[in-house]
Amino acid sequence: MSNPNGAVYKRIVLKLSGEALAGPQGYGIDPDRAEIIARKIKIIRDLDVQAAVVIGAGNLWRGSTGVNRGMEQSTADHMGMIGTVMNALALQDALEREGVTTRVQTAIQMNAVAEPYIRLRAIRHLEKGRVVIIAGGTGNPYFTTDTAAALRAMEIGADIVIKATKVNGVYSADPKKDPTATRFASLTYQQVIANKYEVMDMTAFTLCQENGMPILVLNFWAENDLIKAVQGQHDVGTIITP
Repeated sequence: MSNPNGAVYKRIVLKLSGEALAGPQGYGIDPDRAEIIARKIKIIRDLDVQAAVVIGAGNLWRGSTGVNRGMEQSTADHMGMIGTVMNALALQDALEREGVTTRVQTAIQMNAVAEPYIRLRAIRHLEKGRVVIIAGGTGNPYFTTDTAAALRAMEIGADIVIKATKVNGVYSADPKKDPTATRFASLTYQQVIANKYEVMDMTAFTLCQENGMPILVLNFWAENDLIKAVQGQHDVGTIITP
């Protein structure tokens, strides 16, 4: 759905990995990175695109680390969910300092620091022009934040899930290892499955497929790729549709 400011999407879910907030050391929360992310989100918000952000916690904790040491999966995953709230608060602070009104909602109730995730309340915030950062994953262990992004996109009636990565889309092979690898401008769900391209985890991907939710994989760190994407330009990323 287009709007008068040139964007082809009215409402998006932006999936960010926790590593997006990490500095050169690869872990922790880097305020400079948070500010860069906030400025990019502000630009699309200024295009009247309603933006919900689902964020991971890989910069702080990976559940697999604990599980590999004998930790219960549920405990490890709940630690990761708490980590996503820390990242969400850091990003909220950066956005507010950019003048963007922001709300953090979390699937795990932490009423002193964030709102509980309530679908209709999230939609209302978006309609009022606020950025909504959705933390806590799905609130359940054994599910990734990719799945949370897919689920929340369906719940709030988003037009697309934009998965922010370090690579400009889906390639025929690993472009770092194979110089002949080519980028796909578009793929179908069936092509992704048949060729085993890595887009999202299978639960998240299947949820999008079953509900016809488009997925756009792009290089979040390229200067203008996110802006080009919401304006419908086809020279960035890979879009996956029915």
